[in-house]
Amino acid sequence: MNTPIGGRFVIPEVVASHFHIKEGDTVADFGAGSGFFMKTLSNAVGESGRVYVCEIQKALVEKLGEQSRAQGLHNIYPIWCDLEEPEGIKISTGELDVAVLVNTLFLIEDKEASIKEMSRTLRSGGNFFVVDWTESFAGMGPQPGHVMSSSEVTALFESNGFVFEREYPAGDHHYGLAFRKA
Repeated sequence: MNTPIGGRFVIPEVVASHFHIKEGDTVADFGAGSGFFMKTLSNAVGESGRVYVCEIQKALVEKLGEQSRAQGLHNIYPIWCDLEEPEGIKISTGELDVAVLVNTLFLIEDKEASIKEMSRTLRSGGNFFVVDWTESFAGMGPQPGHVMSSSEVTALFESNGFVFEREYPAGDHHYGLAFRKA
């Protein structure tokens, strides 16, 4: 998407190409919001895969369900979850092949608890992809004091049982980080 001042932001099809999702994978988009990545993730996992679109705002969960039905995305499963609570995500332990967290980490108050809970749902060796803001930009994204650097996010994930694998391009004013659950 282009902003009025010409910057390019996260483009789901481009960014998700770095996730290396395979047909049949089980994926969760934590903090799915309005479903910006929903169709792209649905296409990536194919008919035999499953995508959980997880959101704490119940109205958004309902909207995600309506959108997925309207678009004929039969492999989408909207669920309400609280990332900061133990067992707050109604996904079985080790069920996920891939976890995605886009423009959400800066919003989470208890980052340690949320990473532990999201990690619980990911199988050993599963991949976790984080996209977040590099800066507060033109009144969009987080307030300057809430921006987390890629090195801060890497340290946070590494201290919670993840191995940093690589950084990937995620658009202007964003970084993309790939982790593997040890």
